[in-house]
Amino acid sequence: MGEIYSPGKLMLTSEYFAVDGALVLAVPTKLGQEFFFEEKHDGKSIVFWEAYHQNKLWLKVVIDYKNWQILETNITSSAEFILKTLQNVQNLSETKFKNTTTYLLKTNLQFPPDYGLGSSSTLMNNLAEWAQIDPFHLNSMSLGGSGYDIAVAHAKSAVLFQNKPEIHFEKVDFNPSFKNELIFIHLNQKQDSREAINLYKSKLKSQNLIDEFSDLTRNILMCNELDKFSELIMLHEQNISDFIKIPTVKSLFFADCAKFVKSLGAWGGDFVMSAKFEGFEDYFWGKGFTTIFEWDGLIDC
Repeated sequence: MGEIYSPGKLMLTSEYFAVDGALVLAVPTKLGQEFFFEEKHDGKSIVFWEAYHQNKLWLKVVIDYKNWQILETNITSSAEFILKTLQNVQNLSETKFKNTTTYLLKTNLQFPPDYGLGSSSTLMNNLAEWAQIDPFHLNSMSLGGSGYDIAVAHAKSAVLFQNKPEIHFEKVDFNPSFKNELIFIHLNQKQDSREAINLYKSKLKSQNLIDEFSDLTRNILMCNELDKFSELIMLHEQNISDFIKIPTVKSLFFADCAKFVKSLGAWGGDFVMSAKFEGFEDYFWGKGFTTIFEWDGLIDC
């Protein structure tokens, strides 16, 4: 079988405002999603789809793509999403699902789906690479969102990303001297980013405010001192909080934390970033947050 791989991602700056063109800094993770594919020219026009979480089968779908019918599945709602996505692949591709080939397709998500590292974006990028189509177009048709996560999966690198006036991203070297002082803590729940973005979209915002987050992103990227980085991060958190009228994650859960705590992506779930301090593991464990990564254990840049 052929194999394609896309890394997961963490969004370090411009959450919410990314959909309105604010500059985003995002980094790839060491955990991602694998995609395995095989084609049989047997004249049957069938897709056999298997999806795994950490090598454990959770979804099985058999699709007749000549008529776009689900023939067999164990989870109907997930199967319907796969069918819709593969229809989008067909519409964008010059070769896939155009004849009577049978496709054996398998995915393996290397991280728990509640980590919020990009189970959907890594899938979109893998499918697009396999079908030789534009991953941003496929993602827009299938899911929506700013597209920064697709940029990370596609570039397999830290990126600066902007989606207005048009999608643009560039690989960057984000390798701060203090990276080994940074830690990433999971909040034990998955946040619905689409719901969070809809809440954000209901609020009026100015171009000046969007530009402020772009400037913060540039300054954070260039920063090479932990104290200054901490100041910029706390300013970023407060500015987001003031706009969306949601308390910062630090004020909600970690008011007595000795260091900054920053949400990474939609607020209220997934990962947060902080910095090491004496007894930091006991501190977070004592509050019920036991999944803690250091930079080299999670970030792939």
